[in-house]
Amino acid sequence: MDETAVNAAVGLALRIGELMLAVGAPAADVIATVQRVADALRLFDCHVDVTYTSITVSYDRLGAVPLTAVRVVRVSQADYTRLQGVTAVAQAVVDERLDIEEAHRRLDAVTSAPATYRRSIYALGWAGVAGCFAFLLGGGWWEALLAAVTTAAVEQMLRILNRWLLPPFFQQAAGAALATGVAVLLVALDVNVRSSLVVAAGIVVLLAGLSLVSATQDAIDGFPVTAGGRAFEVVTLTTGIVVGIAGVLDLARRSQVPLEVVSTVAAPVPVPVALTASAGIAGFWAVVSHARPRAVGLAAVAGALAWTVFSLTGLLGAGPVLASGAAAVVLGFAAEALTRPLRLPPQLLVVCGIIPLLPGLAVYGGLFTVVVNNDINGGLTALVGALAVGLALAAGVTLGEYLGRPLNGRRDRYDKRVRRSRFLRRSRTADQR
Repeated sequence: MDETAVNAAVGLALRIGELMLAVGAPAADVIATVQRVADALRLFDCHVDVTYTSITVSYDRLGAVPLTAVRVVRVSQADYTRLQGVTAVAQAVVDERLDIEEAHRRLDAVTSAPATYRRSIYALGWAGVAGCFAFLLGGGWWEALLAAVTTAAVEQMLRILNRWLLPPFFQQAAGAALATGVAVLLVALDVNVRSSLVVAAGIVVLLAGLSLVSATQDAIDGFPVTAGGRAFEVVTLTTGIVVGIAGVLDLARRSQVPLEVVSTVAAPVPVPVALTASAGIAGFWAVVSHARPRAVGLAAVAGALAWTVFSLTGLLGAGPVLASGAAAVVLGFAAEALTRPLRLPPQLLVVCGIIPLLPGLAVYGGLFTVVVNNDINGGLTALVGALAVGLALAAGVTLGEYLGRPLNGRRDRYDKRVRRSRFLRRSRTADQR
C-alpha cells in the first residue's frame, strides 16, 4: 500500500474508534472494532490504544517509518442510535469491503443526523423514568406524578446549567438539591405523600447517567487508565449528588422542618405493577438515550427480564447484592447473545435493563440517616450496601457478556486478540518489575 492509502485507512479506523468511544462504548469493544476494520483495510500490524480521552492507532510498516495517529475524544452522552450507525458502517467495511470515501460519507451522515426525537419527547422520557420508578418503590399516582414533574424540572435545570458551561459536579449537586428541596417542601406543607420517593426517583435519574458499567468493564478487561478515568468521574459526580442532598437536608434540619426517617426498603408492589414499571423505566431511559422505537421496545423487555430474575432470586433467599448480580449476569448474557441477530449494541440492553435495579432509595436513606439522625454508622452501612449493589450490577453485566460471547464467533475472535494482547502486556510489566 502506498503512503496515501495507508493514511486514509488509518484515518478511517481512527475515526470509527473515536466515534464509538465518544458515545460510551467500552474500550475493549472499541479496540476490537478498530482492529477488525484495520484488518479489512489490509493493515495487519496495527496497534490500538485507548485512554479515557484519546485513541491512538499505530501501523508498523515493513521497510518504512511506523505511522502513528492520535485523536482526542470529547466524551458526550450516550447515543445508541449513533453508536448503532457507527457499528453498522464498521461492519460494512468488514463484510462488504466498503470504499474508504463511502465509509466517510456514511459516517458523516451518522454524525450530522438530527436528534432522534423532539425536545418534548425527551422531557416526557425523563418524567416517565421517575414516575415508573415511584410505582416500582410502592408509591401511588400522586407520588408518581410528583416524581415525574420534579425530575422533568431537574432535567430542564441541568440542560440550562450545561448551556452555561457549569461543571458537571455542580450540575449533579444542583439537581439533587432540587429533588430533595421538593421533598422537604412537601413535608413542610404536610402533604400526605411519601416524599422520599420523589428524591429516590430523582437520584436514580442522576445515577443512571453515570458510566459505572463501562468503568467496571474496562477495569476487568485490563484497561486501567480508561477505567480509572471513568471511575473517577463516577465518584466525582456521585459526590455532587451527595453534596446536594446533604446540603438541603442539613438546611431543613436547622430550619426545624419535621423530617421523618425514611425506609430504604421498597413497599410490596403487585407483580403486574412492578413488571410494567420496570419495563417502563428501561424503555423511557432508552428514549432519553436516543434509541429508536424498535430498540426502545427491546430495552423495555430487558428491564422486565432484569426485574423478573431479581425477584425470583430474592424469593430463593438471596440478598439484594446477590440478586442484583444474578439479574445482571442474565441480562448481560442475553444482550451479548442477541447482538448479531438484533443488530443492536449490547450496551443499549444492559444499561437500560439494569436501571430499575439502581439503589436510589438506599442512597437517600443513608444520607438521611447521617444528616438528620446523626447516625453515621447506620448511614454508612446503607451507603456501602448501595455501592455494593452498583458494583454487583456492573460486574454481573460484564460476566454475562463474557459468557455470551462464544455465541458470537466473529466478535469473539477479535475480542480474544484484545484480551491476549492485554495479558501479554501485563506479563511483560510483571517480568520487568
